[in-house]
Amino acid sequence: MKPRESVSDMTNDWILDVLADLRSFARKNDLPKLVAQLEDASLIAAAELTSVEAGAPLARRGDVGHAGGLLRPGGVRRDAG
Repeated sequence: MKPRESVSDMTNDWILDVLADLRSFARKNDLPKLVAQLEDASLIAAAELTSVEAGAPLARRGDVGHAGGLLRPGGVRRDAG
């Protein structure tokens, strides 16, 4: 029987690399709101990949996406709840 492939292996880590490249671009082009959003996206992606790797139930995986903050028009943060 083939061992289960780890989600955090090279097969899915590419998304974290893409987000890092996008963050780098945003920093170099003075786009601070985009940098903040990409940092959040990177944290969420890493958490979800780890959750999938650990075999978390689907209902729990969706909970990872609630980062606790939303953006109002203009990029101002506010609490999600």
